[in-house]
Amino acid sequence: MTITQLQYVLAVAKYQNFTLAAEKSFVTQPTLSMQVQKLEDELDIQIFDRSKKPISITEVGQKIVEQAKNIVNEADRIKDIVDQEKGFIGGEYVLGIIPTIMPTLLPMFLKAFISKFPKVNLVIKEQSTDTLIRNLQDGQIDAAIAATPLEIEFIKERPLYYEPFVGYIPQQHRLANIEKLTPEDLDIDDVLLLQDGHCFRDGVINLCKSPKNSVVDHFRLQSGSFETLINLSNEGLGMTLLPYLNTLDLDDKKKQNLKHFETPSPAREVSLIYHKKELKIQITNALHEVITSVVRGAIAFQDVKIISPINNKIKA
Repeated sequence: MTITQLQYVLAVAKYQNFTLAAEKSFVTQPTLSMQVQKLEDELDIQIFDRSKKPISITEVGQKIVEQAKNIVNEADRIKDIVDQEKGFIGGEYVLGIIPTIMPTLLPMFLKAFISKFPKVNLVIKEQSTDTLIRNLQDGQIDAAIAATPLEIEFIKERPLYYEPFVGYIPQQHRLANIEKLTPEDLDIDDVLLLQDGHCFRDGVINLCKSPKNSVVDHFRLQSGSFETLINLSNEGLGMTLLPYLNTLDLDDKKKQNLKHFETPSPAREVSLIYHKKELKIQITNALHEVITSVVRGAIAFQDVKIISPINNKIKA
């Protein structure tokens, strides 16, 4: 049994196709198939049921795949130890980012990071929070940027910044003439929301929860983008809430419709999250350093109240 054989098994389990698994592993299909077969012969069991399309994993094969993940990860840790000892920061690093953060944060730090750490091959994937969590657990990504706290046992959270919520309220709206917003001003039936699956939507719902706004099933409109929510607000269909960074590039006319909250302003905590096994921690540390240094100049808010994206919680 070799680490390489286990890596090939994991590739087949992931892609459910020997040809694609070989392509992604940068070997020929006969080579990969032969090594997987040798491992099955050695163990005297069948890991994959090749009679099905796509290929399926047998019951005992599933247990082997789970153990193979642990073994491959621990083998990778040895390389990490050597890299850290040598002070080397490089290699492939897969970073996931949630959709409501990607468009504003990525342009702020990407150029600075690749310039400072040119030996890192940064692979960036836009994914929902639930997908990021699954991929962190399975080792498909090395770290992620998401709204926190998530309070998941196997995940470490390192805050990057605190991003206030900002109201977008058109001139004809009932709140247009107030100077500062409070959570009590919000009526959940009047707030245009992102569609299900976005943690910013969940944060807004948590913020709006109050005795007079206890019903959350009567949204008139939902959308997948902040731009659409702004356009719908301008059409008189309600107000919306935006993350602070999304307000910086609005034109002057739209900025006139922004309303900030009274302090402490409700905000989301944005963190770099990764598995507690801390694989490739030297790259994680470098990423955290670059992002915090870049964002520090854009967000200077200190007096905020963190709105959790889960379980209707508010973190003081």
